[in-house]
Amino acid sequence: MNGLLRSPSPLVVLRTIAVAALALISVLTPGFFSEPSLLSLATTVSFIGCVAVGMTFITISGNIMSFSLGALVGATSMIFILAMNFAGLAFGLAAALVFAALINAAQGLLIGAVRANPIIISIAATGLIYGVAEALAAQGAVYPTVGVHWGSGKLVDLPVEFVVLLCSAAVAQFLLSFTVFGRHLLMTGSSLAAAEVIGVRTWRTVTSAYLWAGLFSGLAGIMLAIRYGSASMTYGIGYEYNAMAAVLVGGTSIKGGEGSALRTLIGAIVIAVVEAVLLLWGFRQEWQFFIAGVIVLAVVALQTQGKRD
Repeated sequence: MNGLLRSPSPLVVLRTIAVAALALISVLTPGFFSEPSLLSLATTVSFIGCVAVGMTFITISGNIMSFSLGALVGATSMIFILAMNFAGLAFGLAAALVFAALINAAQGLLIGAVRANPIIISIAATGLIYGVAEALAAQGAVYPTVGVHWGSGKLVDLPVEFVVLLCSAAVAQFLLSFTVFGRHLLMTGSSLAAAEVIGVRTWRTVTSAYLWAGLFSGLAGIMLAIRYGSASMTYGIGYEYNAMAAVLVGGTSIKGGEGSALRTLIGAIVIAVVEAVLLLWGFRQEWQFFIAGVIVLAVVALQTQGKRD
């Protein structure tokens, strides 16, 4: 009886109220449900969503977040175009994905094997990525010499990018739910010491988590490059914060050991809707960053309170 009468957690109550309020505001926002607005929303959430799906692995591993994923998005877009100009589309795709995966896996190796601080490593990686990018593009951007642009291309009446996001979330959830890596990741995030006692090679698990995070973030960089027909480090600015907001709104524990790629997908859609509503009401981008920060602070505070209770 006590279990049946237990009141919902503050985080559940906040989510319910926030979703209801957001739905009401969306209905009252002029032009929100127009076809161009919905297509733009689906496309925008695709880029942030891929980064958020990748961030989910890092957060579940117990390493909170990576500040370098936004920079990695921009750098991968540039590697994609440079490699494509050199040897064609297939080579560009392969080179970009390998680059994104290995750059992030190197950070995971330092964090998992050396036990380096994940926040410090990600900050250092961000500086290195931006430094190398400046050497690759003196003019700040690179452009393809071959025509690759899917513009407003669709699959089953959905933007191509959104279909890629759905597939990415499905793959990520499969990895978390049905593979040895997924089980080890959840155990590592719950208790690294306990995972090591039962024989989990935690350094390998953490490295793999960062590798997958880099791969999914790399997809966002490639899609941005194809969508806009150019590549620039400005593409990924702010993505890490929106991605973290999506991860937390989706219910992944900030302390690690618990999370879902599918719930992160829902969180990314919520964050994208918030940004779309702010844009349609005339708010500048600074307000979008501010709201994302408030969301992260609120969810972290409530998660922490929930653990104390």
